[in-house]
Order: sequence, then C-alpha cells, then structure tokens
Amino acid sequence: MSAAVPSPPVAPAASGLRPHLRAWARDLVIALGLAAFIILFLYQPVKVEGTSMAPGLEDQERIFINKFVYSWEPIERGDIVVFRYPRDTSKSYIKRVIGVAGDRVRLEGGRVYVNGRALGEDYVPAGYADSSSYPETLVPSGFYFVLGDHRNMSNDSREFGPVEQKYIYGKAVFIYWPVEKIGALR
Repeated sequence: MSAAVPSPPVAPAASGLRPHLRAWARDLVIALGLAAFIILFLYQPVKVEGTSMAPGLEDQERIFINKFVYSWEPIERGDIVVFRYPRDTSKSYIKRVIGVAGDRVRLEGGRVYVNGRALGEDYVPAGYADSSSYPETLVPSGFYFVLGDHRNMSNDSREFGPVEQKYIYGKAVFIYWPVEKIGALR
C-alpha cells in the first residue's frame, strides 16, 4: 500500500494575480519609456497647419518628422523640413529646401533657377505656381533657401530670407493621417 502524498496548499487567487500585474506594469513602463524616447529623440508627430505645402501636404494632415536624420546626413535640396520661424521661434514652419549653402537661387516669372539651371518641380502643379520673380541670392554657409510648394500661398525664403541650419529640427518623412494618404513622403 502506498502512502498518499498530501497536496500543496492552494494559494488565494489574489496572490496568483500579483506576479501577472507586476509583469504587466513592468511591460507598460518599458513601452511608455520606449515611446517617449522615440518621440523625444527620433520621430515626432506633427500637424500640418495651412496650405503652403499643398497639394502634397494639406491643412490638418498628420505627419511624422525624423528629428535625428540630420545628425548623420546633410540637408539636401528637395527635403521637406520643419523649422522654427526665424522671426518668431515660437512658431514652426514646413517648407521644401530649394537651395543649399553656395547655391545661387533666383525666380523669374515663377520659374526657379538654381546655379543658372531651371529646377524641375513636378511637385508644384500649374494651379499652385505663381509668376513672381526674386533676385538672385547666394545661399550663405549654414543656411538653406526654402519655398512652399503652393507658391502663391506661401510665406517662405522670398519673405524672410534663407533659414539658418540651427532652426531646422526635422525632416518630414511619413504621412499617417488621413488614412487614405498613409505613406512615405517623396
């Protein structure tokens, strides 16, 4: 005859739940910390306000900007950048880089010339162009000449001059709202 082995005492249900709550709380703190790191240092959600970048970016659309990209690569012509408005750094603007340091930029009848060559701008449809002219400007070292894609509705370097690099804090990379436009920016 074999002796019966006593079964271990059953722990109350509450103490069995405690390790699961602790693990859940740990995972939540890690997830929140990771999200905060990404938003603070890498990607930041931004709401487009205004129509100066239409039709590519419309008023009230939501995008992500990469805040770290310019730490390892240079700002290039064609990049869509977010920067602090030089005349009031509490405001942020979003524009396209047209000229980099050393470039000579001018506009004639709405046509943009960089270093004497007409710039191909398929992102500016005919209805968004204007016929303005702007005298040739040499973009200084550490500065960028920026224009909105909706030329006749944009306050840009034609008004406030080239933007100093220290004011540029991100590159627009991805539209996430509205849903039908989700995708990378070109």
